[in-house]
Amino acid sequence: MDRAQKEQLVAALNEKLGNSGVIVVAHYAGLTVAEMTALRRDLRQVGGTMQVAKNRLVKRALEGTDAQDIADLFSGPTCIMTSEDPVSAPKVAAKFAKDNERLVILGGAMGTTVLDPLGVNSLAALPSLDELRGKIVGLLQAPAGKVAQVLSAPAGQLARVVAAKASSE
Repeated sequence: MDRAQKEQLVAALNEKLGNSGVIVVAHYAGLTVAEMTALRRDLRQVGGTMQVAKNRLVKRALEGTDAQDIADLFSGPTCIMTSEDPVSAPKVAAKFAKDNERLVILGGAMGTTVLDPLGVNSLAALPSLDELRGKIVGLLQAPAGKVAQVLSAPAGQLARVVAAKASSE
């Protein structure tokens, strides 16, 4: 890779890391190509990405972004997982790390907040944005359903009383 390509990679990484909702950094030593491919596929399904780059170039790309404080995490074979949704990438990373001990989560960043491995796992435990939207819709629809039940209950009771009166005569 020549100097121009490196500069182009650093600029692209800088833009990507600056616009991400969350960044997760992990060691991937010992993972097979199939396992890495599976991790990339899982991240892609939730709108995230995974990238492996030279640590020196990533540190340079982090300069000037909100996440520049995580530069110390980049030593050894590291990969970067990002997503716009602050829960998606940590959720996939934590699930994969739970199933595969060779992926070790080092930490990450969400905006200017630096996350340790426990912070990444805490984010992973939160419901995703789509799950939260579903809960809100359910909560908004529940009162309407209950109002309809309450309004229809007296009419049903009246019909049962009339039917009971008719059958007793």
